[in-house]
Amino acid sequence: MKKYITVLAVAIALIACNKKETTDATTDAVENKIDENQKIVSLNGAVSETIAALGASAQIVGVDVTSTYPENLKNTATDLGHVRTITAESILSLKPTVVVATSKDVNPTLNEQLKQAGIQLVVIDQEFSVDGTKKLITEVANNLGKINVDSLINNIDTQLKEVKSFDKKPKVLFIYARGAGNLMVAGKETPLHNMIELAGAENAAAALTDFKPLTPEALLTTNPDVILMFDSGLQSLGGAEGLLKIEGISATNAAKNNKIITMDGQLLSGFGPRLGEAVVELNSKLNQ
Repeated sequence: MKKYITVLAVAIALIACNKKETTDATTDAVENKIDENQKIVSLNGAVSETIAALGASAQIVGVDVTSTYPENLKNTATDLGHVRTITAESILSLKPTVVVATSKDVNPTLNEQLKQAGIQLVVIDQEFSVDGTKKLITEVANNLGKINVDSLINNIDTQLKEVKSFDKKPKVLFIYARGAGNLMVAGKETPLHNMIELAGAENAAAALTDFKPLTPEALLTTNPDVILMFDSGLQSLGGAEGLLKIEGISATNAAKNNKIITMDGQLLSGFGPRLGEAVVELNSKLNQ
């Protein structure tokens, strides 16, 4: 009889343990899912990528012009345009439950109007670094639900390990272009400066701060080994031939050695969940 009672007690304990594990698993599943009733407006490309990477692209009803990834995002989400021209009315017409943006995306007037309308506004201070990207991912996830972001963060770390070093760091000059009449170079305190350094290279314009107009004198001083541009920027000049017509470009080592490389703008400068992919791609192109 005593032996029977002992066996019964063990069985009851096992059932209780299994029930707890099942309950915990169910809880975890709920905590790792964004509320399907959420209607999200994202005013930043990196934020939009993060929400999509968390499995909630279907909940995004409105985005800004920089939200270009995933490529099919704007098939279902309304493109509200540039953050400088987005109005509270255009956002409210989509009847969102939450608006997510970075601090540079929301001016005080828009901030106040959304609050008065009772819309939850999540504003994130974006830092253009590896740690800053991880923080952005975590903050977006925490504000949309209890979502595990370990896989996204671990993926960044894994990809960054693929970066190859150089015997001599190439000097890279990033040129922002919107036609030949609007040319800027990226100095320190820009996402492009940080991206160039993460890829193991040297920013040829590191003596400058922020974006500065491109001049023949600057090209002579920096004499980059590589010129880096957005795909769209080079296209706005009519391709490499158009770039070489810019005064001073043809005299650079980059032009002489045909080292002009381009990347997708949002991938290169967004500092979102694809950060590791962007750094590896840039590093690979610099190594070619």
